[in-house]
Amino acid sequence: MQEPIQSEFAGSGLDPLALALDLLRRIERGNDYVRLRKETFRRGAVLIRLVAVALSVASTIILGLQNLDFWAGLGFALVAVATVANTVEPFFAWRARWVLMEESQYRFYRLRDDVMYYIASTQPDQIEVDKVRGLFDEYQRIWDDLSSRWQEYRRSGSATH
Repeated sequence: MQEPIQSEFAGSGLDPLALALDLLRRIERGNDYVRLRKETFRRGAVLIRLVAVALSVASTIILGLQNLDFWAGLGFALVAVATVANTVEPFFAWRARWVLMEESQYRFYRLRDDVMYYIASTQPDQIEVDKVRGLFDEYQRIWDDLSSRWQEYRRSGSATH
């Protein structure tokens, strides 16, 4: 089991450049987290979709062989299993959570680019703590949005919100 992402204490009284670089490291850790989760959810969504499609195709073919009672029974059983598979996916919301991680990853990349551009375009002694604080506030908003949407999916048992 993977250890959950933890914020590291960067120290106190950092100069503005060190503060901006600390924010950049935090963004990278956040991006690593959502990248791993996105892949997990993508695999789950793809797997359940493939199973459902395979069961649907198999049951349709088998039901076409109506002169065999065994095959007809097997076909109906596969239809039932396909229905269960299609019911399981919304419960776990793999696709919706995968998309959520994709959105969060985009936002982390965008914020990372903004921080990197700010650092690159500003002399170290002219970096403003207030500007870095505004970028950090955006970092917190990304996490807040990700967490609240994640909790909503878990509470509802589906991603229909």
